[in-house]
Amino acid sequence: MSSTRTYGDACAAAHALDLVGERWALLVVRELLLGPKRFSDLRSGLPNAGPNRVSQRLRELEQSGIVRRRKLGPPARSWVYELTDWGRQLEPVLVHLGRWGRLSPFRDLDADISVDALMLALRGDFVSEAGGGLSATYALIFGDDRVTVRIADGTIDITRGEPDAPDATVTTDTTTFAAVLTRRRPLEEAVDAGDVTVSGDVSTVERLIGSFPRPETAETPSA
Repeated sequence: MSSTRTYGDACAAAHALDLVGERWALLVVRELLLGPKRFSDLRSGLPNAGPNRVSQRLRELEQSGIVRRRKLGPPARSWVYELTDWGRQLEPVLVHLGRWGRLSPFRDLDADISVDALMLALRGDFVSEAGGGLSATYALIFGDDRVTVRIADGTIDITRGEPDAPDATVTTDTTTFAAVLTRRRPLEEAVDAGDVTVSGDVSTVERLIGSFPRPETAETPSA
């Protein structure tokens, strides 16, 4: 068990919450979906979580068999955290939770967002029909983070690292990219302002953004 607190309920959903329902636990999982990370990199993706809290969640997730810690070989020789096979099965849970959360009228769209959280949103919101048969490879650069996005045959694949020959390279920050993706800021305006740099086919980037139609939010409760 990941916590001494338990619902004491035989329901599998209740047991799952015993394992990953503590504050920050699922967000630690989110930060590891694209691959292993050092503790410092995990902390960068969770700036509002204190180091002691992140350490505690990692210990609990390790004890539950969701996360494991291992040492990289030379030349890095650093310790990293990664999801186990069972832990990776939480990805669709996070994708669907994100889809549900995007319907909320109370979400703060101007809040910070990590690279991994943004890539999870891409996976969850992609609609192949909206892209009109789009087939392209993109390099997304957010500071020191490099991400490859490949769209082909109606599917989207996202991996860490930079592709050899992308159709377009987008250099920006996560907050700006999220604003463009959610249609709160036109791509052209962000480029003109210097907040987004596009190398390669700009129209391909516009088609990428068009592949993520925005859902209507849930109705706000009346007073």
